[in-house]
Amino acid sequence: MATYELDGALFADMIRGGTQNLRANAQVVNDLNVFPIPDGDTGDNMSMTMEGGDAALHNLTTDSLCYIAEKLAGGMLLGARGNSGVILSQFFAGIAKGLSNVEKADAQTLGNAFQSGVRQAYDAVLTPTEGTILTVAREATEYAVARITPNTTLEEFFSCFIKEMHNSLQHTPELLPILKESGVIDSGGAGLVYVIEGMNKILNGEKVATAIAAAPAAQVVDTSAFTADSEMEFGYCTEVLLQLQNSKVDAESFPVNTISDHLATLGDSIVAVKNGTVVKIHVHTMTPGKVFEFCQRFGEFLTVKVENMALQHSEAKTENRFDAPAKKQEHKPFGVVAVAAGEGIQETFRSLGADFIVEGGQTMNPSSEDFLAAFDLVNADTIYVLPNNSNIVLTARQAAAMYDKADIRVLESRTIGDGYAALTMLDFESGDADQIERDLNAAMEGVVTGLVTRSVRDSHLGGMDIAKNDYIGFVGKEMLSDATTVTGAACDLLSKLDMTDREVLIAICGKDTTAADMDVVRAYIGEHFPSVELYEIDGGQDIYHFIFVLE
Repeated sequence: MATYELDGALFADMIRGGTQNLRANAQVVNDLNVFPIPDGDTGDNMSMTMEGGDAALHNLTTDSLCYIAEKLAGGMLLGARGNSGVILSQFFAGIAKGLSNVEKADAQTLGNAFQSGVRQAYDAVLTPTEGTILTVAREATEYAVARITPNTTLEEFFSCFIKEMHNSLQHTPELLPILKESGVIDSGGAGLVYVIEGMNKILNGEKVATAIAAAPAAQVVDTSAFTADSEMEFGYCTEVLLQLQNSKVDAESFPVNTISDHLATLGDSIVAVKNGTVVKIHVHTMTPGKVFEFCQRFGEFLTVKVENMALQHSEAKTENRFDAPAKKQEHKPFGVVAVAAGEGIQETFRSLGADFIVEGGQTMNPSSEDFLAAFDLVNADTIYVLPNNSNIVLTARQAAAMYDKADIRVLESRTIGDGYAALTMLDFESGDADQIERDLNAAMEGVVTGLVTRSVRDSHLGGMDIAKNDYIGFVGKEMLSDATTVTGAACDLLSKLDMTDREVLIAICGKDTTAADMDVVRAYIGEHFPSVELYEIDGGQDIYHFIFVLE
């Protein structure tokens, strides 16, 4: 059956199909990672981005296409993770812009919206790189739009779009030499293919295979952590998703600080983020009932979660992604948000002046929403952000563009070494926001960060034939060492680094690094680089056995 017009209900169903199809194939996308290291999270990042958009469409009953597209874009922008996730969210945000005031769209209108999506996705990246998801989206859009006639059906439009997406995806290794050397196609482009294919299946009345999820394990409560004789000390971690109701307030213009300001009288660690007419709330409180009673004045709950934090403390974990302070910090002129994983690294960053740590790094990229909540809690006029990972910079920038309560300045810190160097020079004494930013950027100039980890697959990079489970050492995208032992890879990597005029070497040991491993590395540095001063940090990070920072 031919479809000539797309309405909001069909679009929402198609998005759900695209989300499901991507989630079912997320691991396939993850495995396309260029580097054979355990950071292939593109599929997961893109899936969580789509899921953020899909969640924003739940319980909506309108057929208005522009309204559905706007809600989808808002949810995706908040949930965006990683570079590919951010680009994907911007693509759909551009589509929403192209569908503004459109109740139903024919193929030409949809094609125009896709062109808007491509433009916005390219604009979101300072230096667009061809051979990526950007190329796949652009070439497929150009091909499909060029073939639209007044009689083109939506089925024909998507058929053309998907045909060219596959052609473009297979061509990505010719545009990016590192893809060709690694023998893979672009992972972000592959993720987009799965999204559009899932949407197309719903359009054609087909079923979309869903990811097979393991049956949830029955929750086991450690009752010994809170007994009949216990006293409530930590309170309840309380989270709600509140749908504002027009019968109670003006849902669109409702000021979210109405909720956050009152919650400050009921608890701490408060996060309140408004997305359209839905407010996501997090608070630590002794009286969750009062939180519910207050919030219900403005709307109704979509989800509610309450957990006794005594159980969380007994398990030495928390569901919150944030290294949340006890309460919203006192307002100040300047603040710093840094991204880090590993207790030792996080504590080092705090000691150097970071006000707030967003937990994240390889395989664990924070979302735009994570950054927005961090900005609220830091509570400063100017906030400097250290993403400390090349796959997090774009997300931080997107969050900064969405935040209007402070001057957010995202620095180009692409490694833990960059972030460490910047923090060692942190000084707010001048009171000049521009000068402080220049000083932080200057501190990162010339810093070299070397990483040692284990290969997760066979690969050929940098002229090396790398076997699965080998230990590898690299700087940026340059593979420098390959060995069967972690110390072999670490010492070989150090031998390849230019120590000329270097005075300081920081060795950050990972969670799986042994004292014997560090003994070998320490002896090697002492023998071969006697003039370099060595500082050791027990970082506790996953994935990387060693992080070497040369200053």
